[in-house]
Amino acid sequence: MNSTHDIFVLNGLITTALDSMKGFEDASEAAKSTRFAAVFADFARDRGQVVASLRAEVLRLGGKPEERASFLGAAHRSFMDLKQVLTGKNDKAVVDEVERGEDHIKAKFEIALKDTDLAPATRGIIRDVFTSVKAGHDQASALKHSLV
Repeated sequence: MNSTHDIFVLNGLITTALDSMKGFEDASEAAKSTRFAAVFADFARDRGQVVASLRAEVLRLGGKPEERASFLGAAHRSFMDLKQVLTGKNDKAVVDEVERGEDHIKAKFEIALKDTDLAPATRGIIRDVFTSVKAGHDQASALKHSLV
């Protein structure tokens, strides 16, 4: 079995999950409300577990797991920092950015789940961790809508 494609897809998801984890860490630090800070810290821990599961699968397939977040993720976090400064670092701005990031990671996982070239075991791992990703997305969306 050629696992190169599976490793490539998994490493792409690792990068996206690392971006999400770092974004949540930043959001936790930026949140004025201790309630939001705690929620975002929990999200960051969940994303860390997603990363660990995906890395374990890459290793199992004989690949080298991705270690770094993407440049685009760093750019997004920088934009988030700028936006917070411009909006007075209010929690609504932070929650809006978090929810936008969650839309992105959810879409990436949905695309991967539709990839018919993935081995069934790889798709199973992605489906398993997608449960956490989708729960985080839904919680961020509910949080955003509760602030409107």
